[in-house]
Amino acid sequence: MIILTIRSDKPEAELGVYEDNKRLAYTAWLAHRELAETIQQKIDDILTEQGKELADVQGIVAFQGPGSFTGLRIGLTVANALAYALDIPIVATSGEAWLEQGCKALKNGRNDRQAVPEYGSLPHITPPKS
Repeated sequence: MIILTIRSDKPEAELGVYEDNKRLAYTAWLAHRELAETIQQKIDDILTEQGKELADVQGIVAFQGPGSFTGLRIGLTVANALAYALDIPIVATSGEAWLEQGCKALKNGRNDRQAVPEYGSLPHITPPKS
């Protein structure tokens, strides 16, 4: 099973490509405020380097938080859109062992259908300026 992993809860975003338990590729980059502009190209790059394309991905594991509101929102939106478009399962996990837990859950047939973020606290919403 080819698995794409996405972590976007902090300024340094991470992507991985796994075949079952074996890591084929990993990349991290300082995405910070450019995550929305860079994540799709980084996904394409990491897959291409392995001789793969999106159609080869059979599952997605995404880090669901806690973390940056905007980072999680962008990363999980991309993960959900890919899972939906490719009609593949998606699993969202958190904690230190998020990756191992997510890959194991995928292999055991789990499909969250939609990765939902856990921000860790209530959002800090500022009132509109009058």
